[in-house]
Amino acid sequence: MLKIAVPNKGSLSETAAQMLAEAGYQGRRDPRELVVLDPRNDVEFFYLRPRDIATYVGSGALDVGITGRDLLLDSESTATETASLDFGGSTFRFARPEGTSIELADLQGARVATSYPGLVGTFLAGHGITATLIRLDGAVESAVRLGVADAVADVVSTGSTLRKAGLEIFGPVILESTAVLISSGTANPGEETLMRRLQGVLVARQYVLMDYDVPIAQLDDACALTPGIESPTISPLHDPEWVAVRSMVPRRDTNQVMDALYAVGARAILVSSIHAARI
Repeated sequence: MLKIAVPNKGSLSETAAQMLAEAGYQGRRDPRELVVLDPRNDVEFFYLRPRDIATYVGSGALDVGITGRDLLLDSESTATETASLDFGGSTFRFARPEGTSIELADLQGARVATSYPGLVGTFLAGHGITATLIRLDGAVESAVRLGVADAVADVVSTGSTLRKAGLEIFGPVILESTAVLISSGTANPGEETLMRRLQGVLVARQYVLMDYDVPIAQLDDACALTPGIESPTISPLHDPEWVAVRSMVPRRDTNQVMDALYAVGARAILVSSIHAARI
């Protein structure tokens, strides 16, 4: 039975649960449940704090888990990332008091407040910098104002929270993080099935099916616009001068592709959502 760690709360929890449901797995119905058996799929779910998941998986107590890349690297666990899940994106940056001239090299010997000391410490060591890392569980942006730190390292979205605290971003990006599937490395056939299913969910979210009719004379131009994953499907029509085409198109490009197809002579252009896929 495959043992899977799932975030029990936080920004990753709801999307991870939804993704697993779309992949055909049975999740928990009561948010207080910590362990859920899914005998039909031969898996067992463990709902854990996101920060602890990499530790459990790395120890081999659990086979796989869903967590953030930032949390995996910060844990210094032996668990390995096996796939990006394309949600929960975040960017980690350094910030200093506005108007100061601190640069990355100036963090040598400085105090840096962060909720991710493992991640930040590894990054600084990679640049030959040794700093005093002050671990805080939240409100990192207040550390400089309260005199606890000289700079901070934190998740940045628009930077508005840092600006309100009188801070400004500096230095290189520490990490671009996202939700990831991690593995203990132990062989389990259920892990391959899980991977295929999750990849199928990602494909279904990222692509649509596009059907259209096009004159044979314009077929090459139309297929150039809709190359699909491998190749478009082409079927004959009653009119020998026309064919029907079906292809997968990136969801974000749907309307632009439809416009371009119409311009080259395609008609009856239809778009359908994909509910599941195996590529």
